[in-house]
Amino acid sequence: MIYRFPILPSTNDEAVKPCYGEGDIVVAERQTAGRGQRGHRWESAEQQNLTFTLVLEPTFLEPARQFLLSEAVALGVRDMLSEYGITARIKWTNDIYVGDRKIAGILIEHKLQGAAIARTIAGIGLNVNQMAFSADLPNPISMRQARHFEFDREEVLACLGSHLMARYEQLRGGDVESLQEDYHENLFRLGALNWFALPDGRRFRGTIRGVEPSGALRVEDEKRVERSYLFKEIEFLL
Repeated sequence: MIYRFPILPSTNDEAVKPCYGEGDIVVAERQTAGRGQRGHRWESAEQQNLTFTLVLEPTFLEPARQFLLSEAVALGVRDMLSEYGITARIKWTNDIYVGDRKIAGILIEHKLQGAAIARTIAGIGLNVNQMAFSADLPNPISMRQARHFEFDREEVLACLGSHLMARYEQLRGGDVESLQEDYHENLFRLGALNWFALPDGRRFRGTIRGVEPSGALRVEDEKRVERSYLFKEIEFLL
């Protein structure tokens, strides 16, 4: 079921309410407090893009394997873009990039109950038809800019919802190996030399070698020393 709102503080905050169940989608035309990863705000022009949250109840998944949900959601977005002729990659952990420009952001939050994940809300901001962006945003792109025509947002939402649930069912069915292979194959700048920042401000160049099941990023520095970093332990610089 799709629930539509003209305005919300945040679709993620709305979607945590118990009135929503698995597979429900909460859509807002405008968010007054939309948020992305690392505390960043998500900006979106009204009536041009999609900002929504998908509700999931992955009780079959252990909390230690929750990153698999991030992989499934990111791949669902990538799959949809591919259907529209847009080649995209997943920038760790789950931003979606076309070339070196960001087309979608994902914020996933979990509610644990005992030894299971009782509820997951996957917030997605997708640039669909927007042509002009704030100068504060360093590298945005929209589907329209990538393909040079205007998209039907309702059609895009339906297509995206279908691909998201297909990847979720792949995970539920236990096809984890293929899911992880697809995630790695579509990882942004895998095997390429990149700049990274550490929490203390130090920067270094390294090469992405992969992502562990925990979600940790494996990076090999220029001295050929490989280390694993969790989400808040390293930042990918462009």
